[in-house]
Amino acid sequence: MTIHPTAVVSPDVRLGRDVQIGPFCVIESDVTIGDGCVLAAGVVVKSGTTLGRDNRVFESAVLGGFPQHVHVPERPGRVCIGDGNTLRESVTIHRALDENAVTTLGDHNLLMVNAHVAHDCHVGSHTIITNNTMLGGHVVVADRAYVSGAVAVHQFCRIGTLAMVGGQAHVVQDVPPFVNVDGLSSLVVGLNQIGLRRAGYGVEVVRQLKEAYRVVYRSRLPWKEILRRLATEFPEAPASLFHEFCAATTRGIVSERRLPPGATLKLRHQTEEESPLRVKVG
Repeated sequence: MTIHPTAVVSPDVRLGRDVQIGPFCVIESDVTIGDGCVLAAGVVVKSGTTLGRDNRVFESAVLGGFPQHVHVPERPGRVCIGDGNTLRESVTIHRALDENAVTTLGDHNLLMVNAHVAHDCHVGSHTIITNNTMLGGHVVVADRAYVSGAVAVHQFCRIGTLAMVGGQAHVVQDVPPFVNVDGLSSLVVGLNQIGLRRAGYGVEVVRQLKEAYRVVYRSRLPWKEILRRLATEFPEAPASLFHEFCAATTRGIVSERRLPPGATLKLRHQTEEESPLRVKVG
């Protein structure tokens, strides 16, 4: 265990083996830091925070800060961080509002510079949350989701397994699993094909996911009928996650960005020497 002489560490902090605490860190009381964690310069770990094993926390991150809420309780909840996470510079993760609640971060996540995880969020494992992303209170991010830079996620929204949210998107409804959200329009633009391929999903599995996607976004059925068809036609994972996710939504799901059949999209301005360049959509 290595503690820099300029670090301020409460005497009742529970430190695991081979922990490294860099210069000017502040570790308050009621904190647990697991084996092999490395804290760079200026990291602040506040009361009510637990870190698992082998986490790497970069400069100026603040873990366990009080909730940003107009009615902050005197005794808020906790922050629980799993194993093998990388938290880059100036990441902030806040404690839950209720004394008995926990803000959670799973295992092997990468949170890039200035990412913010608000009170009562639940982030799964193997996610990537990139620079300047803001997760509002009570947001849920499922395993292997990818949230691009400067995305703002409204409180109580959910982002499903292996979903991909494009940069600067404004997420105000639930993002179903396996879909791709365009950053410019903040609307769904199909399945996250690259993420599915990298996750090792085979051709047959992707085909089932496409069929389930079409039921959700292309069938034009009433919502109850969509849920019934998802439950009946896709009883096995991973396609069954569409029903599981959609049946639990309270905010509704993000709409699809799709032009009407026969519409045309102008790609660039016509010059005097050129004919109009248009692409048929639909």
